[in-house]
Amino acid sequence: MTSPTASAAPLMLSVSGARGIVGQSLTPTMIARYAAAVGSWLREQVADRPPHVVLGRDSRPSGPLCEHAAIAGLLGVGCRVTCLGVATTPGVAIMTQHLGADGGMVITASHNPIIWNGIKTLRHDGVAPPPDQAKQIIDRFHDDRIDYVDVESLQPVAYNDDTPRVHRDAILPHIDASAIRNAKLKVVVDGVHGAGGMETAAMLEALGVACVHKYADPTGRFPHPPEPTAEHLTELCELVPTHGAAVGFAQDPDADRLAIVDEQGRYIGEEYTLALCARHVLKAGQVAAANLSTSRMLDDVAAAVDGRVVRTPVGEANVAAGMQQYQASIGGEGNGGIILPKVSYVRDSLVGIALVLEMLAKRQKPLSEIVAETPSYAILKDKVPVDPELVKKLGPTLRGAFADAQVDDQDGVRLDWADRWVHVRPSNTEPILRLIAEARDDDTAQALLAQTREALGL
Repeated sequence: MTSPTASAAPLMLSVSGARGIVGQSLTPTMIARYAAAVGSWLREQVADRPPHVVLGRDSRPSGPLCEHAAIAGLLGVGCRVTCLGVATTPGVAIMTQHLGADGGMVITASHNPIIWNGIKTLRHDGVAPPPDQAKQIIDRFHDDRIDYVDVESLQPVAYNDDTPRVHRDAILPHIDASAIRNAKLKVVVDGVHGAGGMETAAMLEALGVACVHKYADPTGRFPHPPEPTAEHLTELCELVPTHGAAVGFAQDPDADRLAIVDEQGRYIGEEYTLALCARHVLKAGQVAAANLSTSRMLDDVAAAVDGRVVRTPVGEANVAAGMQQYQASIGGEGNGGIILPKVSYVRDSLVGIALVLEMLAKRQKPLSEIVAETPSYAILKDKVPVDPELVKKLGPTLRGAFADAQVDDQDGVRLDWADRWVHVRPSNTEPILRLIAEARDDDTAQALLAQTREALGL
């Protein structure tokens, strides 16, 4: 990715937090001010004491810079900070709850290229603030409403390295660990030199799983583009059958997303992650939750047990809110993010790994066979540079072009037919417009994408 000029460098502020280009739109000054806005917002929520914030970061080379700037901003408004060092996003969420903190903060740009970094905010329950609360933080940042304190109100910084143990111990009680141990499974994991290495290794060791762990060291120097898509995981696909492994797992840099490769070395992908986990977990009549961009495979899985699916706008906070409202047993997003409420309301690749391993251990059949039993669709994803004027006209334009479709405008526009759907929305994390189409076959999905692009003049 070419680094844009300073004037063109995007700063994305949304329900997913803040993301920008390091040294351009994301500077130490900007980070400190944003963290101070978060801390000031927390002081409104916690009026009787200095707010306690747990802070972790992914492995990007810019992480220490961003971490120190965020600490300065939080301290400046009177927060008490506990630093976890390199930690996954779900690890920070679980540690926020474990330590009884008032909020959490993760320095990460998730799957974005190395020139990006960002800040994700968490509440006391480990959940990202929903849209109304995210807007309050963003408004504080824009308006420079920062409540700095005097020297007598400054709080200490503490350090904690318990995340791998605590994260592991949060998951193990909710799976059949003995079944996994008895199955004597072998896996290959691509950690992309992200934050997931230590936490994933701790869990797999406790489960007695033999692991070929590629790119586990948290150097932040990604060996391939960090988004866990098929074109980026050719090496993992080769390694799984070479090592005789039952499954391959690929994480993104902050380890909240999971893509899967079967025992034959076939990329199953991120869309199957939630469908497979839901198929394993869902019981009769239960609810699953997912965003509008997630495959209909989940609807088929839920229907098979007389359950149902609740759809929400894209963004972990939105899915978590939907799960809490409808008491969903499992939820997540089609990008490989799994949320299991028994552990936390945050996407967690380790939870996905544990559930897939438990499924393999209990079903005692190859993953390729399990996947073959799952209804399949062709889903295609496209993106174009965002045009604010086009975004304003998305609804009227697409309604006019596709008058026979059922329309959901919670987040951009999703158009549904009996045999296909397309979702068009501006990204929360990149300056792009995302177009996602799904149908029974690739040609139909491709044609729907083409028709949508034509309707939008793209």
